[in-house]
Amino acid sequence: MTKRTAHGTGARLADSAGALAAKADLRGRTQARAADLKDKAGALTVQLRAGATRAGHHAQDRAAKGGHGTQEQLTKARHVLLERALRAGHVVQEQAERAGHVASEKAVEAGRAAEEHLPRSARGALRSTRSSSRPMLIAGAALAVAGAVVAGVMSRARRR
Repeated sequence: MTKRTAHGTGARLADSAGALAAKADLRGRTQARAADLKDKAGALTVQLRAGATRAGHHAQDRAAKGGHGTQEQLTKARHVLLERALRAGHVVQEQAERAGHVASEKAVEAGRAAEEHLPRSARGALRSTRSSSRPMLIAGAALAVAGAVVAGVMSRARRR
């Protein structure tokens, strides 16, 4: 064996011995594997936390959009209800005005009809109130109605 060959064989034997020693170091290999698994678990934990954070932000955004949508729908519904209430109020106001006009006209007619049953002295007073303002006309009509009622009561009393 030459020196070169012996040296090459020695190097191969040293490599083989080192490989065998590494294989025989079960504790060292186990610790290295545990460290690798620990690193992988840490990386997965970071990924899971990032995914959970993204999912949380997404859910929060969707909830906010849903809340805004609901708020807009409620605002629209409130406006629709207000508009309907205003329209209904106007209808009631118009009907009340019409009823007031009809009542006023009927009061005037009743006043004129009652005027025929009043004594002549009361008729003159009633005619003078017609030229004044509307409240006076209504008051005169009320007096005429009262006079007609009194006249009707007295005529019934006479008949008995």
